[in-house]
Amino acid sequence: MIKQIFMMAALAIAATTADAQQAVHGVNRADMDLSVRPGDDFFQYSGGGWLKANPMKPEYSRYGVFNDLAETNQKQIRELFETLSKEKHQPGTVGQKVADLFNMAMDSTRLNADGAKPLAADLAKVQAFSKKADFTAFIADQHMYHANPFFGIGVDTDLKNSDMNVMWLSPGTSGLPDRDYYLNTDDDSKKKQEAYREFLKKVFMLSGYKKSEAEKAAKTIYNIEYQFAEAQLSRADARDYTKLYNIYTIDMLQKDYPAIDWARYFELMGVKGVDQVILTEPKVMAVAQKLMSTLSEKEVKYYVAGLLIRSATGVLSDDFSEASFDFYGRLLNGQKEQKPRWKRALSFPNDLLGEAVGQLYVEKYFAGESKTKMLTIIQDLRKALANRIANLTWMSDSTKINALVKLNTFTPKVGYPDKWRDYSNLTIDPAKSLYENVGAASVVETKRNLAKFGKLVDKTEWLMSPQTVNAYYNPTTNEICFPAGILQAPFFDVNADDATNYGAIGVVIGHEMTHGFDDQGRNFNADGNMADWWTKDDSERFNAAAQKLAAQFDQITVVGDLKANGQLTLGENIADQGGLRVAFDAFKGTQQFQKGEEMDGFTPAQRFYLSYGRIWAEHQTEENMYQQTKSDPHSLGRYRVNATLRNIDDFYQAFGVKEGDKMWLAPEKRTVIW
Repeated sequence: MIKQIFMMAALAIAATTADAQQAVHGVNRADMDLSVRPGDDFFQYSGGGWLKANPMKPEYSRYGVFNDLAETNQKQIRELFETLSKEKHQPGTVGQKVADLFNMAMDSTRLNADGAKPLAADLAKVQAFSKKADFTAFIADQHMYHANPFFGIGVDTDLKNSDMNVMWLSPGTSGLPDRDYYLNTDDDSKKKQEAYREFLKKVFMLSGYKKSEAEKAAKTIYNIEYQFAEAQLSRADARDYTKLYNIYTIDMLQKDYPAIDWARYFELMGVKGVDQVILTEPKVMAVAQKLMSTLSEKEVKYYVAGLLIRSATGVLSDDFSEASFDFYGRLLNGQKEQKPRWKRALSFPNDLLGEAVGQLYVEKYFAGESKTKMLTIIQDLRKALANRIANLTWMSDSTKINALVKLNTFTPKVGYPDKWRDYSNLTIDPAKSLYENVGAASVVETKRNLAKFGKLVDKTEWLMSPQTVNAYYNPTTNEICFPAGILQAPFFDVNADDATNYGAIGVVIGHEMTHGFDDQGRNFNADGNMADWWTKDDSERFNAAAQKLAAQFDQITVVGDLKANGQLTLGENIADQGGLRVAFDAFKGTQQFQKGEEMDGFTPAQRFYLSYGRIWAEHQTEENMYQQTKSDPHSLGRYRVNATLRNIDDFYQAFGVKEGDKMWLAPEKRTVIW
């Protein structure tokens, strides 16, 4: 909920072909499009060759260098799982749990024979609901075992006391990616809204409902979710943590939202001593209160059953998964084909036994010297960022001191956790259905989360599994994390030149460091607490520069008449820009840069920027570009390259970009924040 993730969606990674690329360490001319001038379109110039050699795969709506590396990881993990599947394991061992989960997800014959049967018992519980009975108990049961009707809870860090875990209360689950999908009234939006209702009708019918009932259920669910959408904060507004931090005592909750017996609710959820919560969106909770009080018994049943069915489509028969793919994959994202079954099957052990799989992955595929080299690069970048902060002309000395203190307390996590998670309380029973086993695992995870309430935050815990191709910064623990999955070429290659590594993984490191000082991260101090450590004048100067950058991205036309959202993507755009500057400053200290010798016809500085441009090479469908622009805080890869580099003076010098070139931005319009 409060993590600043570098790449929430898989954005892939690699180079031309697997065999050919292994022989090339570093920048590869084959990845480039030399017919394009670097000053006109650096995205195409640096990655056009890769794009041509790696066309969009039909199972993707977005395919780039990140996905390419993730593909390699998936093949490695598949090999691990298939090896485990051939071996005999004692019940309760990690090997047994991983192998059985994978095999159940691969068993299409059993899944298709079962159809909707695994849902029957849970749907019967919903059908047995009576408003005359205990509504609080009914909702608590759903929250513990299934989905989040009306609202959801979770334990996470207190933003103003980062050592403690507290209870958060947030909006419930909705079926469309963003509130605008409900609220927009253009023809395309209306088409998607109608298709969503048709999808709901279809999965209700697959679950045994008559057509007339399925139609009523779909209409009811859509109307409920529409009312929630009307009350929700926009994605951009929800980036302001101060708007999400609303403390409510249990007495206040009971007074304002009496449809739930809150003391009893938390007791049923197995949490003791909850005397207050942090309510993220009171306006949405007010809608939930109204609905819980006024919906008919049948409408409540439709709504809850819909959440249950929709969340289960990936663990039931092919007709369920295909219905879900037709809507979410084909229509909303522009995918042509579903991912093959083996890739979908990987996700179950990966998601439910993430660190157990990660431990197996690290033992077989992660080179120990990578961790040592990474820690050295991180230290180089820490020094470079400290130097940049010390020399900022817009920041006062008192604020600089606080910024440097925060930077020096950053905790780097590299490769894998020092302490692995224990999964001994998770039982995977092959005699039961995949639906039942996934449900049981979800309950274990829910209870694990709720058990943290009132306890000290475990700052050694990782928020990503080691096999993940991604990285993150967490403001409440003031940590930067780089899992083993991303520490591979072309992001990181121990055999490549420094320009390649600093331009790729170096910028990723700098990006995550800069998140500690972006428009969100800057609101947290060195201890991870949401506190104002800025002078008023410094804060105003920062905001002015940030809004100048947001305005640049607001001018970008993404697809059709849809503009980029500079406010939604502001934090990531600040981090991209900061990451480039910090990594390049650190690179200047290397022997390669200081010698200045060309390699394969490119200077060290050029190789640095070529490495950066290449990692953002990606194809996207128009549907996916639309969805990303509406719901994702990251800009499209093309603009993470072209729009960001227009602000970097060293880039202009490296490639001789001059006035009249398409990448040119007048010096007075360029933005420098960090």
